[in-house]
This record gives sequence, structure tokens and C-alpha cells, in this order.
Amino acid sequence: MSSRPSSGRGARVAIALLSVLVLAVTGTVWWSTNLVIGGFNVSRALAEAKVAKSTGGAKNILLMGLDTRKDQNGDDLPSDILQQLHAGTSDNGGYNTNTLILMHIPADGKKVTAFSIPRDDYVTFAGVESRKKGKIKEAYGTRKAEVEDELVAQGVSDRKELESKARESARAATIATVGKLVGVPIDHFAEVSLVGFYDLAQTLGGVEVCLNNPVRDSYSGAAFPAGRQKLSAAQSLAFVRQRHGLADGDLDRTHRQQAFIAGVMVQLQKQGVFGDVRKLQSLIAVAQKDVVVSDGWNLQEFAQQAGQIAGTNLTFTTLPVRGYATVNEQAVNIIDPAAIRAQVQKAFGQSVPGGDESADSDESSSSSAASDGTTQAPHPVGYTQPASPATTVSSTPSDGPTPDAGTTLRGGQIPCVD
Repeated sequence: MSSRPSSGRGARVAIALLSVLVLAVTGTVWWSTNLVIGGFNVSRALAEAKVAKSTGGAKNILLMGLDTRKDQNGDDLPSDILQQLHAGTSDNGGYNTNTLILMHIPADGKKVTAFSIPRDDYVTFAGVESRKKGKIKEAYGTRKAEVEDELVAQGVSDRKELESKARESARAATIATVGKLVGVPIDHFAEVSLVGFYDLAQTLGGVEVCLNNPVRDSYSGAAFPAGRQKLSAAQSLAFVRQRHGLADGDLDRTHRQQAFIAGVMVQLQKQGVFGDVRKLQSLIAVAQKDVVVSDGWNLQEFAQQAGQIAGTNLTFTTLPVRGYATVNEQAVNIIDPAAIRAQVQKAFGQSVPGGDESADSDESSSSSAASDGTTQAPHPVGYTQPASPATTVSSTPSDGPTPDAGTTLRGGQIPCVD
């Protein structure tokens, strides 16, 4: 059992968005202009992030799951919704992007590659002024707080205006930080908040998953036998948010998230959703209510492009973690930014012009952690600590999960997970 601390409960939330996008990825041809274009909340954060765009017809899409108990106007979610979500009160949580998935759709539309970015990866921020480094999930909330303070100092007092403008800059900082880490273009993004998953799970009416072992967890409410089983909406929430009692904690939860998406894909195909306009409208209505998409994203064109892809041609991979450390009493994932960039660039067949210039000056986040005066956990066998004459790193035993080399899951089937 992992004892690595984690306060977020929102690892599930981007699944709502991705599951809706799966409608296109798995072959639907029923999307129309009226169904797709109207009703979405639109963000212009991509322009502020100043990230490169793909050429030649390929598209990279960043999916962000936001752990907040507030709506787009900054108002608290209704207490009955919070109770159903098992998410505590609106005072709990914050504005962490507890789910980040970067999806690549090639120009020929034949194979989709998606990378899950572990939320506790210790990275160099971009677009954040008050902190240079931190967990990648914190870029959003840190920048949001900075902008709110700036606006209040300028005399802005309207809560909706503060929320809207601060979130825009927060999205831009997250996009820029991810772009800096992976070194590939980002063409579109979409964001979904905590309530989105619940709405989707209710609409789907249950999803089939498979577990290698029985689980029982009082924190999430997960209590499932081993084997294949169909989950209700409430059970789906417990399935994708459980981390206690799992050997690899948050990393196992990421694998659960990917498995749930695969289950959604299989279910949509089995239920004939792609030939039923009414069912499509119900799912799209969920997305229109709970999802923010980037300005200029032609979703109809995206659906036509992605509609060529079968579910078996969708691959999920979790970016690798090399070890663990403690920074300011917070557990973080130690990563190798250069290796991650190389892996993503190779998989996508892309790189950002001049990308090496935006790379971290210290190519392993372990040396960054050391320079912050952290306590670092042991690295994998064969790992060599980069020389850092100005600092001393003290190693301590780690009770965290085994460093993850990067797990891959393929669509078109229901995988069994821990």
C-alpha cells in the first residue's frame, strides 16, 4: 500500500471530456454543425500561452481535468452534487489540474497516441511568476491566484470577472508548462471540471471494467470483486478516484482512468451510439455544459478527421517516473525532462523549432529538487545523480510506489488493471 500523500480527488474529471471526444475517435459520422459547434464555453488561452502549432494536418490536443468544487463563475457547486461526488465541501480541493492527457491525431487519422502526465511530476513552470518549479498540476492554481491578486490590486471586485480572467491565464500557464515539458506543438485544448465526470457517468448508465484483484477502500467507497463487471455512475466515481490500497497509488489511479476510457469506448460501440442521434445529443449536451474548449477549434472538422480511427488504434501511455523526492514537505515525482521530450517527440513525429532552448537547464528534475533543498528518495537501479557541486542531496528510504517506466494501454478492449 502506498503512503505517498495526495489531496486531490479530481483525477477522474478529464475522463468526461475524453469520453465525449471518443465519440469522434471511435468512428461516429453523425456529428453535425448544430450538434457540435453550438453551446460550448470557449477559451482564448492558447494565444496567451504562445505555444507552437502543428503543420501538415496533424493535431495535438491537451485534455485538462480540473479539481474544483466551483462552477465557471466561481460559485459553489450545489451541496447535493458535492455529496453525490463524495468530494467534501466547496472549501476542499482547489484548482489543480489533476488529470493531463496529451493526444496526437496524425494527418492520416490512422493511429491516435495519448500520453497521461502524472500530476505530481516536478517540473519547471512556464507563465507562472511567483514560482519557478512545482508539481505540474499546480501551474493552474498558482497562476490563477497571481492574476486574481493583480486584478484586485487594480480595483476589480466582480467575482465573475475575477474568475473568468484568472482562469484564462491559469489555462495559458498550464498549456505553456506542458508544452515546455514535452517539446511538441499544442493545437487545441479542452478543460472539464469535477462535476463533468458525474454527469457523463449518469448519462452512460454504467461502464464495464476489469480488476486483477478485489478491492475495498473506505476513502473512495470502492468495493469491487476481481474480474469484469459493469459499474454504475456512483461506482464509476469510486473506481477512478481510488488510490489508497493500491501498490502504486496515483500511478495505479492513472491506469484506472485509462482503463475506464477504454471501457467507455467499447460500450459506445456496443450500444450503437454512433447510429443514434438522440444518444449523441445527450452526450454532447453533457460536454456543452461541463467543458471549455479552445477558440478556433472546428469540432466538426475534428470529428470528420478522427472518425476514420477505430478504437483499436488508440494507445495510452503514462509518462515515466524515475523516482521520488520531498519538496517543501510535499511528495513529488522525479522525472527526466529530456527523456520525456524525446519519447513524446518520437511518438508524435514532431518537435518544436528551437525546442532545446526551452528545455530545463537542469535536465533531470532530481537536480532541480536538490537545488530546492529537498529530501530525495532512492532512484531506480542504474540511475546516476547528476553532479551538483553547490548542493548536497540526502537519500532516505522511500515507501512510495515503484518508479514507473511508462505503462501502455491499447484501446478496443477492456483491460484488467489493479
